[in-house]
Amino acid sequence: MMTTMIVEPVVLQGRHVRLEPLSLDHLDGLIAVGLDPDLWQWIPTPFDSADKMRLYVELALDEQKRGVSLPFAKIDARTGQVIGCTRFGNIERQHRRLEIGWTWIARSHQRSGVNTEAKTLLLSHAFETLGAHRVEWKTDALNLRSRAAIARLGATQEGIFRRHVVCADGRVRDTVYFSMIDSEWQAAKARLLAMLEQGGPSRS
Repeated sequence: MMTTMIVEPVVLQGRHVRLEPLSLDHLDGLIAVGLDPDLWQWIPTPFDSADKMRLYVELALDEQKRGVSLPFAKIDARTGQVIGCTRFGNIERQHRRLEIGWTWIARSHQRSGVNTEAKTLLLSHAFETLGAHRVEWKTDALNLRSRAAIARLGATQEGIFRRHVVCADGRVRDTVYFSMIDSEWQAAKARLLAMLEQGGPSRS
């Protein structure tokens, strides 16, 4: 009998980062750390003002209400500070697949291991709790740092969608698609846990 994924808000707790269901209560914290234009360099529509950040959160919550996304606020587990966002998106419950993306993190916490732990938490939840068959990522073809970071997770580059997205500045970007499937997760998990034990930084 075919079953569908049940995707509901959840707190994912790590040693360095806590992923909480996103809400408007996180807005002030996101504004405090998220208006750095460099954070939005590779986002087709930058959310780099207080009003735009509110719109960003409201759009994410609307997607959650429609059942196509599950957005999280990233919280520093030691200080309780809001340090960024991430999301399960493009959720296809019947086909048991989803995307990890819409990810950004405050400059103060970049290259700290937080993103590695956050991705490990998300992937563990996707494959081990939700029973996903497939997790996807996509990124700008010009964003070599992001492409390398996704590959380090153990994901496979599947192809490039040419002239895929029109950016706010008029540039038409090519988009690179990556995926990981359920049979690949345990090997990827072992690598990620080893990276976290060694204190290796994430560059995603």
